[in-house]
Amino acid sequence: MFATGIECSYPTLDKGSWRVDQMEICGHYRHWRRDLELVRELGISYLRYGPPLHLILLGPGRYDWSFMDQVAAAMQRLGICPIVDFCHFGLPDWLGNFQNPELCHALGDYAGAFARRYPWIGHYTPINEMYVCARLSALEGLWNEQCTDERSFVTAARHLAKAAVLVTQAVRRERPDAIFVNNESSEFYQPCCPDPEIERIADFENERRFIPLDLLYAHPPRDDVRDFLFANGMPKDEYAWFMSQEVPERTILGVDYYDWNEKVINRDGHADAMGELFGWYVITSQYYRRYKRMVMHTETNSRDPSDAPMWLWRQWHNVELIRKAGVPVVGFTWYSLTDQIDWDIAVSRPIGNVTPVGLFDLNRDVRGVGLAYKQLIEMFRDSTTVCPRWGELDETAALPPQPEQEKEAAR
Repeated sequence: MFATGIECSYPTLDKGSWRVDQMEICGHYRHWRRDLELVRELGISYLRYGPPLHLILLGPGRYDWSFMDQVAAAMQRLGICPIVDFCHFGLPDWLGNFQNPELCHALGDYAGAFARRYPWIGHYTPINEMYVCARLSALEGLWNEQCTDERSFVTAARHLAKAAVLVTQAVRRERPDAIFVNNESSEFYQPCCPDPEIERIADFENERRFIPLDLLYAHPPRDDVRDFLFANGMPKDEYAWFMSQEVPERTILGVDYYDWNEKVINRDGHADAMGELFGWYVITSQYYRRYKRMVMHTETNSRDPSDAPMWLWRQWHNVELIRKAGVPVVGFTWYSLTDQIDWDIAVSRPIGNVTPVGLFDLNRDVRGVGLAYKQLIEMFRDSTTVCPRWGELDETAALPPQPEQEKEAAR
């Protein structure tokens, strides 16, 4: 599945006093017809698309489908297969933020109503980047509730994971053959030096990154992480509920990768981005070992337009290499279709800087990486790979050693 996406984040800032709507500030509401045409002009068939939740979900059981009806009809006419993203870093005002337990059933009800209204849509992302959403909203204090404590992080993480489970169940009741692409940011933390405390922090952060996916996939976290969840407000009966869930076979693990995903824990205990060190292949191998799901490269880009074509090909070579090792990678995505606004500062302030990461700029003129992606698709769209059946994945894929092993070997 060669894909791109429409940047659709809509978090709130200043304790919910106002909202950053990327579809609005990047011009999608005005140019959505042209944007869909651009997708097809590059030969792309799959589109990660997040309908504006805050404009559709007006209250319990109340929906405004007017915008999405037009977009869905145009997608169907153009032959675009949407991968519908139900929640992308924000909630409607009436739900507040990710500390609110009511969001779980509200999103489940919304997903069921959506699937009934658009029965031809078969690909879904229940919740976008649950770990990133919980971390930036409830631990680093950038968005939404803007909390900075562990208990708020755990609350947001378990609410997001529960919502993802309920969304999945609601869609399956309407569309039993639906395919779910659960994408997450491929984080990795490296200690700066052989200091026991720094190594402890890095080790814990490398487990923390898995918490929402562990809950969604009913994968028991490490004992100390489970105890961390209990100590920070997760009821034991809720944990047992997560661990008892049946995970649909038709589930794809989406692994996003950017040059800031790899971080070093410095002597002060803080994490700083260190650029591409191990790369998507090595980090994705960790996620695949843990969850044994078909994989999709669901997001990547470069903030330097001159380097973007080379970055595109580097990511594609990672995909080819890991497929040869036996990991069933079934999709690749350049994110997003157009440039974005203020993503160089994680949308933490309304500066208005253009982040030039798109296949097209905000005038809808093609960038060099757009032409490179079109060429890549033309070269590889007819290539075939024998993939296993759902639930029959290779337990002996020839994956690279863990980065910790590589570090010890280097020493």
